[in-house]
Amino acid sequence: MVVETRDVVRHYGQGETLVRALDGVSLEVAKGELMVMLGKSGSGKSTLMNILGGLDRVDSGSVSVAGEEVSNLTARQLTEYRRRHVGFVFQFYNLVSDLTARENVQVAADISEDPLPVEELLSALEISDLGHRFPKELSGGQQQRVAIARAIVKRPTLLLCDELTGALDSASAQMVLDLVGTINRTYGVTTIIVTHNEDIANMADQVITLSDGRIVSPPRARRASDRP
Repeated sequence: MVVETRDVVRHYGQGETLVRALDGVSLEVAKGELMVMLGKSGSGKSTLMNILGGLDRVDSGSVSVAGEEVSNLTARQLTEYRRRHVGFVFQFYNLVSDLTARENVQVAADISEDPLPVEELLSALEISDLGHRFPKELSGGQQQRVAIARAIVKRPTLLLCDELTGALDSASAQMVLDLVGTINRTYGVTTIIVTHNEDIANMADQVITLSDGRIVSPPRARRASDRP
């Protein structure tokens, strides 16, 4: 397994203000698998994504990614872990505004040990002709494709997508989802999509649903041959 969590607990506050963001979460994600993590706002899905991405820590339990026990890493080691293993795609893109689309991707490639060819990736995502444009000159769907390219160019072990279609119209959202599915299959990148949109579950190999910090339904698996 590329991702394994065991009895992960993460609480915020104390006493009457205690929030059980995660309350004993265990899951497994295999290499090359695409998981969709469903849940309403406040269900704990973003907290779990942040822990898997090395942006937050557990109070108890264990988290292993690519055989590395993430929950035991120091702050410096977590920075290296994120650089080597994790690609992030956020709802609001987080592109560097004064860099062109190509430069946004190239920056990530430059700090990677074995990056994908930037031009090959831009072509695969159908944004080669947009490489000279700045983020403000791109549509939401185009910016999200640049964000995906930036996340993928370093060949991450794990791609984490947080509500990646939440700011897009339906046509752009479908295009972005299709591209993520293609990237997952083409490059074999283990992918987790965090969302409240149950329609996205149709593209997944595995689906889990969180509520009040717990997995409330058993993982629903789909055969690879059934994926659209």
